[in-house]
Amino acid sequence: MPVRVEIWTDINCPFCYLGKKRFEQALTEFPHRGDVEVVHRSFELDPTLSADESGPVIAKIARKYGISEAQAAANERGIGTQAAAIGLPYLTEGRDYGNSFDMHRLLHFALAEGRQDTLLDALYRANFAEERSLFADYERLVGLAVAAGFDESKVRGVLADPAAYADAVRADEQEAARLGATGVPFFVFDRKYGVSGAQPSEVFAQALDQAWAEREPALQTIGGGAACGPDGCELPARD
Repeated sequence: MPVRVEIWTDINCPFCYLGKKRFEQALTEFPHRGDVEVVHRSFELDPTLSADESGPVIAKIARKYGISEAQAAANERGIGTQAAAIGLPYLTEGRDYGNSFDMHRLLHFALAEGRQDTLLDALYRANFAEERSLFADYERLVGLAVAAGFDESKVRGVLADPAAYADAVRADEQEAARLGATGVPFFVFDRKYGVSGAQPSEVFAQALDQAWAEREPALQTIGGGAACGPDGCELPARD
């Protein structure tokens, strides 16, 4: 029985970007990695954003947390240092934020196509490592998906239909709330263990080991009555 890991993330979230890499580092070293199923779930950091809203990340962070833009910029540089330590490119200035609902719909389409991880990597790379804005730009999304190997007509079809995979996105968000997730990344191992945040890879390795060990309940033997085995049957005790 495989271990199932569900990961709630948002494209806007830099720690989701880092957390995915750290989890993958742990998974690479996991001896049973071929028996681990990974599913990415949807979580919008700000579902109130309109579909066409976007703007500079640093100004957004400063407003949200009530800090100066200089402090927000310093925070971004700190995240950039963490990213560099695990081999991830990261633009510490000039990035945008925006509504990610259509990206989540595309990720559910990619899940149905069996290539969700490929598209998620492309979206993360575009948002955190490339200068061109990712938000409020259908052609940008189409180009990224096609470059990642998806059929252009199918991608355009999903983006043109606001209802396509919308229920799947909302279901993920409702499930996250039910599980008590208030932020992302949020990792759930076999619906038994939750790991919140971009933890060190060692934490993910421990969660994988524990989930693997408990994927089937251990058999408890009760009693010690007489039994037969390859060498014969137990002889009854003599008075």
